[in-house]
Amino acid sequence: MINLSLRELQQCLHKKQISVAELASVYLDRCHQYNPILNALVHIDADIKPDYLLAAQVSQGPLAGIPIIHKDLFSTQGVTTTAGSKMLANYVPPFNATVVSQLNQAGMVQLAKANMDEFAMGSSNEYSAFGAVKNPWDLQRVPGGSSGGSAAAVAARLAPVATASDTGGSIRQPAALCGVTGIKPSYGRVSRYGMVAFASSLDQGGVMAVSADDCALVLTAMMGHDAKDSTSIAADKWTWQAPEDASMKGLKVGVIPDWLEQLEDQDIKQSTLAALDTLVAQGAELVDVDLPHADLAVAAYYILAPAEASANLARFDGIRFGQQSDGKSDDVNDMYRKNRSAGFGAEVQRRIMLGTWALSSGYYDDYYCRAQRIRRLISEDFKQAFSQVDVMAVPVSPEVAFKHGTKSDGVSMYQADQFTIPASLAGLPCLSMPIQPARNLPVGLQLIGPYFNEQVILTTAAKYQLVTDYHQHMPEAFL
Repeated sequence: MINLSLRELQQCLHKKQISVAELASVYLDRCHQYNPILNALVHIDADIKPDYLLAAQVSQGPLAGIPIIHKDLFSTQGVTTTAGSKMLANYVPPFNATVVSQLNQAGMVQLAKANMDEFAMGSSNEYSAFGAVKNPWDLQRVPGGSSGGSAAAVAARLAPVATASDTGGSIRQPAALCGVTGIKPSYGRVSRYGMVAFASSLDQGGVMAVSADDCALVLTAMMGHDAKDSTSIAADKWTWQAPEDASMKGLKVGVIPDWLEQLEDQDIKQSTLAALDTLVAQGAELVDVDLPHADLAVAAYYILAPAEASANLARFDGIRFGQQSDGKSDDVNDMYRKNRSAGFGAEVQRRIMLGTWALSSGYYDDYYCRAQRIRRLISEDFKQAFSQVDVMAVPVSPEVAFKHGTKSDGVSMYQADQFTIPASLAGLPCLSMPIQPARNLPVGLQLIGPYFNEQVILTTAAKYQLVTDYHQHMPEAFL
């Protein structure tokens, strides 16, 4: 049962081979059994709520009755939403995020909330206030971040699908490190209403599942214009048709030779080249392209994202929002200092300080404005590249999942996102799909599409997955 696709699960429900409650119980039992090992979840529903069952019975769509886990930065009515932080440890939203509401309306059944790096700041899921998440393929290794809880949960089949979010790679990198498929749609495609903000011009909700087909089915229910979100873009919704064959004849796939050369891990390089060969074998044409300003992306991102975080997290002062620290304060400033020091972890404090510094009057033009100009140049580079190709295929991560505690300095952790950040700055749709493993650990290939063209990356991935089975591999300990 746990190895069935969403379409196969829906057929089982439709034919009454299993009920919605029974299917949910299968996954709830796995959540209770394996979460003490993985720490992938921060909340598990004790039972299935009657309104979920009713929605599943009323809906006739392909997602009706399918269990789902939500990353713990999507507001869930009546269920704690912490964003992985002590600051929000006891926050129970009185409303649902738009994404949650849409998936509820589609009849999906909420099982749990996934652990994450605090306020989505991290690339390893070691920065959660509720403990680090472990990679199901090797419990001594990280699952990636910040959506590591979602990735680990899907990899271990605690649920067939999970929501996630991506600011600079937080869907693609953990998807690659855990061997699942994950998609970050175009910026503005999915509503951000009810999603706890990190960097408002970069955050985008997405989905992780076993296959591209599964991701596409859920994404079509998530996307659409939302009047409650000023960054939501009104655009025609597309419908998903899974490809019937694996032919990629006529598809021009862009590759970046410099990025391949930067892969020092020869096993990952070989896996990436093998995946590109598979695309060619199906009829695709590889075209060399260049992103001349991409080497500036990490530096620009770590000015822009912390600057926006500094503004977004200013509200969490322990008075208007967030937890208050114990003990008396000498004055208001002392109260703010104690509340924020107790509520925020070290990485969040580091990024707030960096962002505040970049926005200060003496450095605003030299750093923040310059980073914005670099962002524009990177966007133009992508436009030029997509005038030559239909889709780009590039690495996701320069390394396989690393061991817990081995990246204690922020800079080395930030470099883990060197291949994912450029497309994030440009707001483009991106997908990570599992390819040939390296040393028995998962590796991902990143597909990048033109703005608002999620179909091309989903179709390319789905066709690749018709002729390979890497996406179906499961860690043995969780079979």
